[in-house]
Amino acid sequence: MPYQGSRESAQKKIMAVIDEMPRTKVLKDKENYIHVTFTTRIMRYVDDVEFYLPADDKLIHFRSASRLGYSDMGKNRERMNTVKEKFAKQ
Repeated sequence: MPYQGSRESAQKKIMAVIDEMPRTKVLKDKENYIHVTFTTRIMRYVDDVEFYLPADDKLIHFRSASRLGYSDMGKNRERMNTVKEKFAKQ
């Protein structure tokens, strides 16, 4: 996901997006890396989401994965599309 401006401001924008989303827990927020868990509303499954912001790139790399390893019915893709949309509006 591309961004403009500094890495620090992009990371703050990602954190602002995460703060707006329900059932989240930030496990790590360091210089160029964020690790968050999202808990699904009904079944209470925990998904891991990671963001990496390399110093020499104007891209945010991310992944979202279910801890169970079963089909998530597209929930991780949907969540990351929501993050991208909200990030673009910040």
